[in-house]
Formats: sequence, C-alpha cells, structure tokens
Amino acid sequence: MHVTLRGVRLYGGAAADVGVRDGLLAPPGGRDVDCAGLVALPAFVDLHTHLRDPGDPDAETIATGTAAAAAGGYSDVFAMANCFPVTDTPQRVRDITRVAAETASCRVHPVGAVTVGLAGARLAPLRELAAAGARMFSDDGHCVDDAALLRDALRLATDVGAFVAQHAQHGGLAGLGQINEGRAAAVTGLTPWPVVGEEAIVARDVVLAGRLNARLHLCHISTAGSVEIVRWAKSRGWPVTAEVTPHHLMLDDELAALGAPRYKVNPPLRSAEDVKTLRAALAEGTLDVVATDHAPHSRARKSGHWRDAAFGMIGLETALPVVAEVLGGRGEPDWRLIAESMAHRPAKIAGIDAVAARPLRPGEPATLTLVDPAADWTVVPGEGASRSSNTPFAGLRLRHRVVATLLAGQVTHDALGLFRK
Repeated sequence: MHVTLRGVRLYGGAAADVGVRDGLLAPPGGRDVDCAGLVALPAFVDLHTHLRDPGDPDAETIATGTAAAAAGGYSDVFAMANCFPVTDTPQRVRDITRVAAETASCRVHPVGAVTVGLAGARLAPLRELAAAGARMFSDDGHCVDDAALLRDALRLATDVGAFVAQHAQHGGLAGLGQINEGRAAAVTGLTPWPVVGEEAIVARDVVLAGRLNARLHLCHISTAGSVEIVRWAKSRGWPVTAEVTPHHLMLDDELAALGAPRYKVNPPLRSAEDVKTLRAALAEGTLDVVATDHAPHSRARKSGHWRDAAFGMIGLETALPVVAEVLGGRGEPDWRLIAESMAHRPAKIAGIDAVAARPLRPGEPATLTLVDPAADWTVVPGEGASRSSNTPFAGLRLRHRVVATLLAGQVTHDALGLFRK
C-alpha cells in the first residue's frame, strides 16, 4: 500500500499529511486518503484479554476476539490462560500461536498460567512456557493466594525474563463476594466483596516483588486503597506496575445496585470515590496502563439472576471512547496520555516495544489507529465484531470512535471504507 493520510492529527496535534509505504510511515506520496479531523495514535496494546479460545466458541474465538480488538484500535493483545484446556503447557502456548497466525486480525501473545489448571496448588512449567513464547504468567480469574507459591513464581519469571500478573482477591477476605461491600450489597442482599480483599493481596505482593526485585503486574486495580499501596511501592523503586479497566474508570457501584447482571464483574464496580481516585491515579502515572479485561460470555451465562450470572464484561471495542470520555470531560482528551497508557507503556511492560506502539514518525512501522473525535454514536449490544454482547455500556452515547486500524501497513479495520476508495 502506498497512500497519504491527508489532514490527519498525529497524537491530536495540528493537521498534517503522513505517508504509508511498504508497511512503514513515510513522506507523503501515493493515493490520497481523506483523514481530515481524524486523530492518529499508535495502535493499542492490551495486557488483559480473554479470547476464550480454545474451549468456549459460543462466547468468543481468536478470530472474533481479534476482530473486535482491531475494531477497537489494537495491534496486540495478551490472551489470558483461563481457556479450556488451560494454557499451562508449552504445546498449548504453541497451539494458540498457530491458530492466531491463521485467523487473527492482530498479534496474539499467549499468557501462561502460573499454576497447573489455575488451581493454585503447584506451579506450571514456567521455564518451558517461556521457551514456547509466553512473556507473562497469570492465573487471572483466580488469585495466587499462596504467598510461598507466588514467591517462587516471581523468582522463576525473573529468571526467564518474564513477569507475573496477579488477580488480587484474598480468598479468605473476599470469599464468594458478588458485589461491592456497602450500599450496593445492602440494597441487593448480595454477598459483599470488600475492598480489603483486594488491598491485602496488593500489599502482600508488592512487598514480595520489592524484596525479590522481581517484576509484578497488578491486574484491574479497583480501589483507592490499592492505589495508595501501589504509589508507596513505586516510591521505593520496586518493580511494580498496575492496570485499570475502562469500566472501573467510568462506572460505580450505584449501577451495580440496580442488580442487572451486565454490571457484574470481578473485581466489582466500586464507589464513586474509588472511581475518582482511579482517574487521578491514571493521569498521574501511579496506574500505568488501561487494560480491557475483555471477558466475553454467551447470552445464557449473563442472563437470569445476578447470583447465577458470570462475572465479566466485553470491552475491546469501547475502550478508546470510554477512556477518551473519562479523560476529556467536556473538552478534548489528553491524547498523549491515551497513547502512553494504552500503547507505549503496555508495550514496554510486555517487552514488545521493539515492534509495537512505535512512535508515529517516518521509518517506523505503520501500526496505528485512526479516531474520529466527533463520532457521536450510541453503544448497541451485538453490533460489534465480538461474538458476545455483554457490554455494561449499552445505550451509552459516546463522542469518540476508532474508525480504522493498520498493522504494519495492513488494514485490519476500516469502518468508513477509507482505504477502499
């Protein structure tokens, strides 16, 4: 492809003309593509995606999940290990890599399990998983509750140049919690999931990481207390990073108190004060990245009574517009912060920054996303590329939308037909 993106706004700056040739960004030349008013950002990297493949094709497949990722502006996703079977052997890492090479619309990085079967009893073969291509280990969906086991995982991950991503949920404190402790639990009568259930694990694990000098990534931080612990750990120079989801940045437990299963997620939606703290922590860099925790489910698994519904929400296709809304308020969002938190930092954390989330300048790969900052659209469940429709943002009107994504010059998403004209 040899084209010129006319009038595009790199990182939200002034309009410019940018060429794409032979998979790279280049001086202007070739056929014109009208990008007037569109914002160009490095394509995003998601450190936390559930593709449900293998094992749950009614919810998602690698093909449909990565099509959703491309539609959301992503070039790379890290596929969590809670598949059926669990990604706890080298062959399963290789199988996912093979299927992705044949069917995916973006690059897929398999995440290896920390423990065999996600059971929390004994370590998976982390060295062999790393040799097969796993850069990250996580039992996400389950917490590695055993401190000694996590210590050993951190050590092994460090030895192979990888890292552990922890789902912080203390079994004894969070128990079978369903909804945020407080008014939401009181109104609904559902089992409370207290903030201390998250914060106790975050506190324990950052100390382990600091003492071992081993990299720890904290999944879906949801409480103000967890933010304070992460800030403290970073002030000591410990190798700790943390993510926040779009839904925890926008939604609070007043919605969960309505009892609609589309708001059921783990960790649960927290208080308005927690949401306010999470937004500030992202803006200041205490929370490093936005990760979707895209968790597709079949309609049957998200219907009926809250107690019986599965935890989780889809989020790949709404991540950018939700984050832009949160960061922009009534004005224009901080596009540089969006690029940092959704592209540059996650790529660096994952060790793929040599190929992903490269700067938008000539000679670099043409791996980027184009955003319409005046799209003015409404989220309609089932209209996206994902096989699932369990979005918490149904009916929400949003201003920004990804309209095209390129991966090394190849068009992986083109909602407006820009590259077909």
